[in-house]
Amino acid sequence: MTTTRTRSRYMFDAPASARTADIYTEHFGLTARPFALTPDPDFLFWPQSHQRAYTMLEYGVHAHAPITLITGEVGAGKTTLLLHLIRSLGSEVRVGLISNPHGSRAELLRWVLHALEQPAEIEESYVDLFSRFQGFLLSEYAAGRNVVLIFDEAQNLSAEALEELRMFININSGKDEVLQLVLIGQPELRDLVSRPDMRQFAQRVAASYHLTAMDLKTVRGYIPHRLKVAGCNRRIFSSTAVNLIYEVTGGVPRLVNQLCDLSLVYAFTKGKQVVSLATVQQVLDDGVFFSANAASPANETVE
Repeated sequence: MTTTRTRSRYMFDAPASARTADIYTEHFGLTARPFALTPDPDFLFWPQSHQRAYTMLEYGVHAHAPITLITGEVGAGKTTLLLHLIRSLGSEVRVGLISNPHGSRAELLRWVLHALEQPAEIEESYVDLFSRFQGFLLSEYAAGRNVVLIFDEAQNLSAEALEELRMFININSGKDEVLQLVLIGQPELRDLVSRPDMRQFAQRVAASYHLTAMDLKTVRGYIPHRLKVAGCNRRIFSSTAVNLIYEVTGGVPRLVNQLCDLSLVYAFTKGKQVVSLATVQQVLDDGVFFSANAASPANETVE
């Protein structure tokens, strides 16, 4: 039988790829890491809150809403839903994805043009850039394609930038919208849009949803779901371990993933096939779960 010491030595002597991607997958009979931190639509779990958020995303795009607004706490799963949406859209929709946008109005327009794979030279004037942007939108409309600009981490946009975006959607062809905006961001984005001086922007928001953390019942389904997608149907996390994970993370998906991933590493190094309450507690006691202080209590009950 392999000893704990041998397992621990393996962790640090193996190649980097083995230490990160496959450190415990074979031990637990998994085909992939079930709790990786990068957004992966293949692992999407559909509690009612995520179903509602995604419904609003779909509705916003397909109903040609001028602005769709999706907000949620850090790590709530917004980007994963967004990637799933993009993957589901057909060729009749031209998508420009802008992550973490910032800068002046001319720089914002360059971000937009680059996202749409259009040239935007630094020496070009704002008038030149806007003329190209307008011409692109009208040509896509004439070809029967909708243009959707998606801003991820949109809470970093200023009020002036949002007003600039509102002016963009004023470009039209008769009665039809030729541009739609989808804004994804943290709760402060909703606060910004709700300000009295932003009422003209807010009036163009036709679809919106605030995505909250998972409740305990949802976490109890979320963890086995991700393990199943990764190739394992048996129970790995004890019920008491899941309860502690929820208590510490507040049901925020990204934090649940972090703590579950670390707990699997700890169980592996001890040669355990089940993650127990004691295993999760050891992770916490050792201080390796750096995000513990970032967790907040779940604030929505999924019916």
